[in-house]
Amino acid sequence: MSFFIKASIEALKEFPAINAFIDGKDIIYHNFCHIGVAVGSDRGLVVPVIRYAEKLSFAELEQAIVDFVAKIDANRLELADLEGGTFTISNGGVYGSLLSTPILNMPQSGILGMHKIEQRPVAIDDQVVIRPMMYVALSYDHRIVDGREAVTFLKRIKECVEHPERMMMEI
Repeated sequence: MSFFIKASIEALKEFPAINAFIDGKDIIYHNFCHIGVAVGSDRGLVVPVIRYAEKLSFAELEQAIVDFVAKIDANRLELADLEGGTFTISNGGVYGSLLSTPILNMPQSGILGMHKIEQRPVAIDDQVVIRPMMYVALSYDHRIVDGREAVTFLKRIKECVEHPERMMMEI
């Protein structure tokens, strides 16, 4: 998950409207990333928020998720753990989802849906080869994000995940 969180943060920096929300007639932009991560539990889906995720390392992001899962399992999740997200990531792929449409966690203007990785045939250098493929989907508030931005945002996430060395080196 940390790779997708980091990739999302990089893309959010380039497309700040996806990290914003509408308040009345105003658009409120955030200069931070409070990333909600959907976690399944015996009692249903919850979305705890990793605050200032842009300041955390890959290991710190993974640890934050592990800590939330422990809190959820121990029934110690607090309301404050669920508030203040600016963008959400949902991974239906862990349940076998091949494609779905994630629902916005209002007032956020974007949610990334990740899906199951499967081996699929692709054409590379005029040859059909089998590669692991995963679909991702972005639901967004069309009042402040248009389709061009949304598609370019997803393309940026794809670039980051396929070539993580720049994220890892923080360049």
